[in-house]
Amino acid sequence: MPKVPESRTIGRIAVNEVRSLLERHGHIVQEIDGGNDHGEDLYVTFVRDGQRTEDTVAVQVKGGTSTRTRRGHRVPVGDHGANWRDGSLPVLCVVHDPERGGLFWANATRQLRRAQAQRKALKSIVISQKSVLDDADLDAFVGAMTHYLARERQGVGRWADMADVEFAPDDIVKPFENEVYEPMVFWQRRGEPHAVLLHHDLDWQPVPIQEWMLRLGPIPFVRDIILDSAEAHWLMGCFKSTEWWRRPIE
Repeated sequence: MPKVPESRTIGRIAVNEVRSLLERHGHIVQEIDGGNDHGEDLYVTFVRDGQRTEDTVAVQVKGGTSTRTRRGHRVPVGDHGANWRDGSLPVLCVVHDPERGGLFWANATRQLRRAQAQRKALKSIVISQKSVLDDADLDAFVGAMTHYLARERQGVGRWADMADVEFAPDDIVKPFENEVYEPMVFWQRRGEPHAVLLHHDLDWQPVPIQEWMLRLGPIPFVRDIILDSAEAHWLMGCFKSTEWWRRPIE
């Protein structure tokens, strides 16, 4: 009789645990056939108040102890890096480790984008033991992912990931790309006296800026950052169009 590999049994248990948790809370789980599994095991569409939403993610599921580390787990990226980072759906990694309490998760897409911003090649997705996925935490998890997906649809999610920051729902976020296709982002929080510049050439490190720091010529710059003319005029437009959002909140 053919023997069923232990790894397949462990994998099936892990997938079933994830499916059971999500379906227990009414979410839609579509399993990917093993023959078509190229780095994702499930598609999950979130449901709100009994209605299907537009929010869908892909999930890679791992089981057993092979991914375990002292402080959590690591899921190998392998040759999935570009797809997980740049695909049409965000990819989450979920590990099932019953000896440590059950399911743990991480946003693989976000980690890979951040590594790209730092010019690093990420070999594995880090999953913290604090990132628990269970009945008690599921609503918070779904809320975080629906906010993340909303920013993806707005076209600014990638920049938040690369800078490792969070854009609030009422933040003003204005992306720009110069003539050599280098992206940058103007980010204004409600009531803050300064804006934040996220810039490709600065490895996406957030830089606080104010309008008085901007000079248009003869060499355009803001703070100590040299700009080209288009970048400087774009920044001036951003400052002028968001002045009202920097006013103190009464």
